[in-house]
Amino acid sequence: MAISSTESGLSLAQVLVTLTKGAVYDLTVAICFTIPYAVWLLFGNKVLGSRVGKAMSYLFIFLMSFIAVFSFFAEYTFWSEFESRFNFIAVDYLIYTYEVVANINQSYPLPILIGCVTLAASVITRLHSRAISKSIKSRTALGFRLTMTLSIIFVCSLLLWSTSNTWSESSSNRYQNELSKAGIYSFVAAFRSNELNYNQFYPLITEKKSMAIIRQQLKGPKAEFREHWSSIERNISSDRNEERPNVIMVVLESFSADFMGTFGNNRGLTPNLDSIASRSLLFRNMYATGTRTVRGMEALTLAIPPTPGNSIVRRKDNAGLTTIGSIFRDKGYQTTFFYGGDGYFDNMNQYFGSNGFDIIDRGRKFTMGDSYMGKRSRIPDGEVSFENAWGISDEDLYRSVIRNSDIMAAKGKPFYHFVMTTSNHRPFTYPAGGIDIPSGTGRDGAVKYTDYAIGKFLGEARKKAWFANTIFIFIADHCASSAGKNEIDIAKYRIPAMIYNLRETNPEVITPLCSQVDLYPTLFPNLGWSYVDNTYGMNVLDINYSPRALLGTYQKLALLQRDSLVILSPKKNPETFIYNPITNEQSPKKLPKSAIERAIAYYQSAFYLYKNEGLKLKKQKNQ
Repeated sequence: MAISSTESGLSLAQVLVTLTKGAVYDLTVAICFTIPYAVWLLFGNKVLGSRVGKAMSYLFIFLMSFIAVFSFFAEYTFWSEFESRFNFIAVDYLIYTYEVVANINQSYPLPILIGCVTLAASVITRLHSRAISKSIKSRTALGFRLTMTLSIIFVCSLLLWSTSNTWSESSSNRYQNELSKAGIYSFVAAFRSNELNYNQFYPLITEKKSMAIIRQQLKGPKAEFREHWSSIERNISSDRNEERPNVIMVVLESFSADFMGTFGNNRGLTPNLDSIASRSLLFRNMYATGTRTVRGMEALTLAIPPTPGNSIVRRKDNAGLTTIGSIFRDKGYQTTFFYGGDGYFDNMNQYFGSNGFDIIDRGRKFTMGDSYMGKRSRIPDGEVSFENAWGISDEDLYRSVIRNSDIMAAKGKPFYHFVMTTSNHRPFTYPAGGIDIPSGTGRDGAVKYTDYAIGKFLGEARKKAWFANTIFIFIADHCASSAGKNEIDIAKYRIPAMIYNLRETNPEVITPLCSQVDLYPTLFPNLGWSYVDNTYGMNVLDINYSPRALLGTYQKLALLQRDSLVILSPKKNPETFIYNPITNEQSPKKLPKSAIERAIAYYQSAFYLYKNEGLKLKKQKNQ
């Protein structure tokens, strides 16, 4: 609790409530931990008293102690990164062990930590040796031991049944809610609820009403809906001459808007991006839809609200969707996904490859079950000068992008590149010599290196014949940290977004509140494109645009329209607030029913379309 004591702002009463709830969770975990040993003690005295039996008894206690101590250290480092107890992110990290273990090893002295955990577990086991020996030699009747074991199981079941992880989430202070929990309990709860069915857990209106509200939100003078109420597919028309420049979108890992001087940072970390911002269409108030890279990818490829649970990028039925990439391909573009790490992580290769993108990554060999529509190429060792747990340096990645762009330009085919960087991520290591902050010393160095690599990238690109006909987009996937006092801390979703080198368009600061999903629906009219749109994005420059942002965690879903904020949570009534962007304060306020229904409609309709193949390409739905 001391870690976030300054930010939490807890009163004495809140501290007492937090400690009380925490004690209940800890008691539940402790009783659960006793069950394996209690069951083991049901074996006869002959088994327990044997050499193997004694060794097993000590092993049980050692393992339980090891897990408890390891969880303490793991939770401490997890909190320092996310300011949260274990959640879906921790579950995801358990699946991708290579990247996570390598990252931890490069960020912390892992052998020393594991050694300390082992030593601590050994000491705890030693301190309990007399009690272990006594339990082994106990001559209590089998019936009594069975009764005790069943009683422990009953009490544990009762606690688990009566105390869900959401019991801790009654406060409006997010820190109080998180501090009330127990790490291991939260991990198991997250593992069990990794997928959330919107219709089972969230407030509902009728499907027709939700779709009607969304169609009303998305309508415009140049948008004509193509089908009946159950679709948002519409024809977008343009009366301008169509242009087909190349488009390279660079998605910056964990890059908060407040890293940049353009957004008020005075540390001078981003001279290149600040220069680009002054010559671009700059989105001043764009907000990420989520807190993970896969959420940013979902928003920038599908342009839909974040449905609860896993991002669609990580779900099974995510092939053949109407992505932004499919719009580019309809215009004759070659679409490629570049990633500096292994695209197996977070299911990225499967998602992009199954939606028509070629893949260029630093991954290992193909695994069983890989089946992509596009082709995959691995960035070879000879083209890599620096690599850490998450992937190659941004400089190496950009060199691969330029090489591929040369090839595409030589073929005379327009190209669209989705480039995902990795350098701005713990352990914050990068090649030496480029910037004046030593590698591995913290976030500032990684931010400055990210900016430095972009400067080099554009410097090389300007030498190419294709540069003049290429638009560059620089945008973040999410912020470096989205945790704060509020369940959804809006200021920590604000990201930079710039459209650079757009011909015959003067630099402009776009000030209305908007979402990641609005990026391409704002770009395409500037290119004079008429196309079929199946997204929730809107042209922010349109005179009829109504400012709004879609934000979410794995469970919380929010709609911010101007200053009206509605937050939807599982099994709870919608919460409503007035948001002050200057102070970042959320003041509880009763909002009109229409505002609440709009929020419900965004997320309910997105879930409906995904589950009913409303996001599929026509040719996929008809197969």
